[in-house]
Amino acid sequence: MKKRALISVSDKTGVVEFARELADLGYEIISTGGTAKALRDAKIKVIGVSDLTGFPECLDGRVKTLHPNIHAGILAMRANEKHMEEISKLGIEPIDIVAINLYPFKQTILKEGATFEEAIENIDIGGPTMIRAAAKNYQDVAVVVDPSDYQMLIEQLKEGQLSLETKKYLAYKVFEHTASYDALICEYLRRRTGQARFPDTLTLTFEKVQDMRYGENPHQNAAFYREIGKFEGTLTAAKQLHGKELSYNNIADADAAIALVKEFDEPAVVAVKHANPCGVAVGDDIYSAYIRAYNADPVSIFGGIVAANREIDEKTAAEISKIFLEIVIAPSFTEEAINIISQKKNIRILQLPGISIKNTSEMTELKKVAGGLLVQDLDAQLLEGELKVVTEKQPTEKELKDLLFAWKVVKYTKSNGIVLAKDSATTGIGPGQTNRITALNLAIDYAGGLSKGSVMASDAYFPFSDCAEAAAKAGITAIIQPGGSIRDEDSIKMCNEKGIAMVFTGMRHFKH
Repeated sequence: MKKRALISVSDKTGVVEFARELADLGYEIISTGGTAKALRDAKIKVIGVSDLTGFPECLDGRVKTLHPNIHAGILAMRANEKHMEEISKLGIEPIDIVAINLYPFKQTILKEGATFEEAIENIDIGGPTMIRAAAKNYQDVAVVVDPSDYQMLIEQLKEGQLSLETKKYLAYKVFEHTASYDALICEYLRRRTGQARFPDTLTLTFEKVQDMRYGENPHQNAAFYREIGKFEGTLTAAKQLHGKELSYNNIADADAAIALVKEFDEPAVVAVKHANPCGVAVGDDIYSAYIRAYNADPVSIFGGIVAANREIDEKTAAEISKIFLEIVIAPSFTEEAINIISQKKNIRILQLPGISIKNTSEMTELKKVAGGLLVQDLDAQLLEGELKVVTEKQPTEKELKDLLFAWKVVKYTKSNGIVLAKDSATTGIGPGQTNRITALNLAIDYAGGLSKGSVMASDAYFPFSDCAEAAAKAGITAIIQPGGSIRDEDSIKMCNEKGIAMVFTGMRHFKH
């Protein structure tokens, strides 16, 4: 019985060499369209699909492989006598290898200016049908969708035959491929047709960036995936210029630092440790912003991650290199800065040109829980409407500037979160506490004497007046918080007694 391979690929990487190897092993090659032309140009004998089906391609090539002579040849089970007798009577010969990859839908929609009509035209019909059929009949048909598997298949064929385990593996890759392909089409159509943001069934597709040495802890396996699309200004678009590969915790912390630094238009530096800001400041230039962020908490920044929204120059790099940091992220680095920082072997230098591109609420956040998945809009807003001054004392212009600065920082501080700030730099941060007064006391302890004259931001409302009272004792002059507690009046009264200005935002920023 003749051995036959059907080859029809959009990605022609290695296909000529693959087909030539199969031909040398005695396979007849069936092909169509651009693949057939490429093989014939390489002097490889090809049987056209139309010759096999006895039917011409039609509808501009939309219909060419959807024919019983193709699909019966793929789906016939060799161990089923009835199947084999039936295809024999019909004059159909089995197909043993199917090598297909699909129309480039992803590449099409990622092109600048791609139209809806172009996207629809690049939805493959025959390809998925054939590879799914071949994968279903995996015990008799080897199906290849990934050019990187060509060599493995050829090597096993030269050794005698493909193992059943290899055929199962190749079948698995088909359904991984088609599931991702269909999920991408579904998401594209959902967005373009204005369907529900959170559909009744949610199918996601991501591409692996890298396997990781481990997860949060050495006993946990992990990998990093990226969304498919153009996500400038996100960590997946960063280019690593120096240092060992990123770890699971590095990525989580770097994402937190990037998100916060996006909030600032002026030169800003954000230091993050364990996904919480530990020193944030703006300055006239990136050097002064770094010095002020470092001085905000010189203990916690050690071993942390620093993100800047301006180019790192030689002067700033010299200061950065004085301490141990895991990562430095910036839109660019001067050559001298790279030379200085890279003297430290393990520090990662990440260049992210679009670091200032704002995140939007159209982005989604995913949080896996046991047995389920939480999905929400990204918290891309800062304020909702005008600030409301609720105390007798009005904040000064300087206090208002510092309040808004602190509000940006507390938005990225784990709840319960408190941030103290003065002169557009953090003085104390109390993150992730089980009650708000403890978070405030922690921030005051970090600030030390700098709490006097600082302003305070709270990610959520005060349930009691104890925070306002503690703030007064620490010398805090103004407070920004969402408001909305049934006991707001208690805090307002305490602020009035102590001469503290307080403003309500009407918007909270819980971060768990």
